[in-house]
Amino acid sequence: MKIALGLAHEGEKAGEVPVGAVVEFDGKIIGKGYNCPISISDPTSHAEIIAIRDACKYSGNYRLGGTILYVTLEPCIMCYSAAVHARIEKIVYGASDPKSGIFSTGAFEKIRSIFNHRPEIESGLMASESSELLKNFFKNRR
Repeated sequence: MKIALGLAHEGEKAGEVPVGAVVEFDGKIIGKGYNCPISISDPTSHAEIIAIRDACKYSGNYRLGGTILYVTLEPCIMCYSAAVHARIEKIVYGASDPKSGIFSTGAFEKIRSIFNHRPEIESGLMASESSELLKNFFKNRR
């Protein structure tokens, strides 16, 4: 998660919302990403999507069984769905996202039956650091 936080800082320096993500397999990071929808004009370029794409490229496979996705902010529906389709085994996130997080908004409860794969979920890892980074980012933009 520390590496994901470092990536979030990189995104912040690039003018993006500071969210970072890494994909780990057998103790090795195989994918990294940070939010970059503004800089590359792509609304799907969330940190998780970038990290998943990077991991798939590294592994040469669109399935990422046995991997763990670490992300500084609770995934949105799009990012959770990408993790499901990639067959990521576990998602670990820091800060909750009551505005658009799949779990905090209750969206998961409404759509859980459509998913054929359910990654294990762990929340709150380095949540205060992740939350503080986001709060400061938006405070400075206002």
